[in-house]
Amino acid sequence: MDNNLGIYICSGCDIGKSLNIERLVNTAKDSNKPVVCTSHEFLCGTEGVNLIKNDIAEKKINKLTIAACSMRAKQDVFNFDPLTIHTERVNLREHVIWISPPNDNNTQLLAEDYINMGASKAKKAAFPEPLIQDLNKTVLVVGGGITGLNAAINSAKAGYEVVLVEKKSNLGGFPYSKYKKWETKPPFEKNIWIKEGLDELIKEVESSKKIKIYKNSKIKSVSGAPGKFNVEIEPSDKDNAAEVVNETVGSIVAATGWKPYEAKKLDYLGYGLTPDILTNVELEELYSELSENGKSESFTVKRKSNGSAVKSIAFIQCAGSRDENHLPYCSTVCCMSSLKEAALIRKNNPDANVYIIYKDIRTPGEYENFYRKMQDDEGIYMVKGAVSDISYDKGNNEIGVKVMDTLFGGDIDLNVEMLVLASGMVPNSGEIEYGQNVNLTVGNAPSASGASCPPSVPVSTAQVAKSGLLNLTYRQGKEMPDLAYGFPDSNFICFPYESRRTGIYPAGSVRMPMDTVFSVDDAKGAVLKAIQCVEQTSKGKAVHPRSNDMTYPFFDLPRCTQCKRCTEECPFGAIDEDEKGTPKYNPERCRRCGVCMGACPVRIISFKNYSPDIVASMIKSLYIPEDPTDENYRILVFACENDAYPALDILGMNKINLSSNIRVVPVRCLGSINNVWYADALSKGIDGILLLGCKFGDDYQCHFIKGSELASYRMGNLKETLTRLVLEEERVRQIQLEFTDYMKLPEIVEDFVNKIKSLGPNPYKGF
Repeated sequence: MDNNLGIYICSGCDIGKSLNIERLVNTAKDSNKPVVCTSHEFLCGTEGVNLIKNDIAEKKINKLTIAACSMRAKQDVFNFDPLTIHTERVNLREHVIWISPPNDNNTQLLAEDYINMGASKAKKAAFPEPLIQDLNKTVLVVGGGITGLNAAINSAKAGYEVVLVEKKSNLGGFPYSKYKKWETKPPFEKNIWIKEGLDELIKEVESSKKIKIYKNSKIKSVSGAPGKFNVEIEPSDKDNAAEVVNETVGSIVAATGWKPYEAKKLDYLGYGLTPDILTNVELEELYSELSENGKSESFTVKRKSNGSAVKSIAFIQCAGSRDENHLPYCSTVCCMSSLKEAALIRKNNPDANVYIIYKDIRTPGEYENFYRKMQDDEGIYMVKGAVSDISYDKGNNEIGVKVMDTLFGGDIDLNVEMLVLASGMVPNSGEIEYGQNVNLTVGNAPSASGASCPPSVPVSTAQVAKSGLLNLTYRQGKEMPDLAYGFPDSNFICFPYESRRTGIYPAGSVRMPMDTVFSVDDAKGAVLKAIQCVEQTSKGKAVHPRSNDMTYPFFDLPRCTQCKRCTEECPFGAIDEDEKGTPKYNPERCRRCGVCMGACPVRIISFKNYSPDIVASMIKSLYIPEDPTDENYRILVFACENDAYPALDILGMNKINLSSNIRVVPVRCLGSINNVWYADALSKGIDGILLLGCKFGDDYQCHFIKGSELASYRMGNLKETLTRLVLEEERVRQIQLEFTDYMKLPEIVEDFVNKIKSLGPNPYKGF
């Protein structure tokens, strides 16, 4: 492939007033030997863009280095065909002139280095070869409750075929077994029949010609990738000898809902002492039974123990929820459920007294109207307190509840005939299989050279595995990995509906605790993601966060040492392996993060425009002054393109100065950094290396799940490299950073630069 490089330098936005443009052009020409190297005062204007287009047509330019504003700006303007034109953006505005003194030699050197790095990357980059395929675009919906029904009908309305799998004999899910629900439209002040609207929705789904329904069925296995998932569906009843059915689908919406927290674990709240101590779910079942399965609106609520009308009842909120020994989270619906159930008690047993004992009443948004209405009921008493004791007087058939009032102080003693425990939601995200360790680590594996590869790092801390929902045939496990508490979300701030398995989208209360109103919206959101995935994949494009990226990793398998690091560390389960441990890559599952590339100790994994060799060439293009003065120290910054790079941009927009000692290399993810880059940089004479990336931990915000954490683990392997080079460990540092932390950057950089200066210059300068 010919490298016809064109370098275009913008002098607008005060770039020309802060830098010597003529010197930039001459330096770029001398260092990179481009076919074209020129400047323009308004490169993003019509005249500037036409200048580039004319050179592409007349001079056959196919590699562009555009030195102007941030790569995050003007993407619609510098939008050339990526299959024939490689465009490399060099940030002279936000990362040079807006953070450095104008017309200063160090500012000039900073700009020259960035242009040389951009040109080096452009020359090494190859054009993408997108996997454009004719893929299946059917949406599989697992679960026939409120969420699943809405997911199915909205997919059909959007023009997509649907396969709906429900394990029970009827559609409707858990809400169908309820007696009533609260109103689903403002002002949320009353109860409505649960069947209202649900029967119509079920009828609409069952009559749709685009929806194929499997009842009394479950998923036996799912293999393949987006656009070509192979799904085996079998009867829920194991005694049923019906054959397994195979369906091919493009994407999957998991809408399997929730189950109540196990009641027997609530024995500390008296569960099991008497049939009159029951859970909120069991109270709903009692309502359905007393109302003849919802046929009657008027009935007397009776005690389960003796059938007498209930005259006093207490609700204990957060029964097992917001409790580190049980469910540490809020299940969101319990407060509204108890208020609704209390309203039904008051309607049907008007002489009954109702006590609601709560930590906090949580009725978000306009649900507050229902809460206020219940406050006006003279027979409902709300107590902010903590239950200290539950007792049962068998002789009087009464339940004693001792409450410590946390609002006004003191103890309250209640004697009631019925006690309801508002237990929380547990996601139906698969059954736990105990005794399996999915902490994916391996020992040292021999490399091609005979040396040991660095040990792999843990990508999961769970000590159990799950199965029973999707039964994926993935190397990393049968189910979607959990974000927290068993909910299979991916990154709850940036990517709702996302799971860590590309093309599979949890929705509704399996994703996070929510009621039916929110589940309807959740279903629509998940369907949009499912549709986006199959459409993008068929065009050879990635989905979030690197939407439209047409590159994907290539594996030079003859050099593979079967160390298994790429298969274990891939955050999205995109790489399986054969019986020998050789990677089996599934490009349709890939999010293009490059974590596998960073994991590979023998560097056999690379992208067309992002590889160990490409980044190494960028590092080698830097000018390293030999004179060890303060301004001649060089700090290499690997900045995550999702948080750290935008933070640097925002710092520039605010015109806040940053040290001219740094040279920023944007990376897809810190997890994509290969350890060879550290050796390349330090042997080149770079004095220090700073890694800026997303935060990690249980509530991580890393866009690629574990990338920043993996980079941190791998830092331990650097000690060997630094020892071999006879360099201090302090020369490399990693900082966790959100893009909103931009104001912290000057202090972070200055502190690191000062630390490097205290260590002295890299002894490899000049070699």
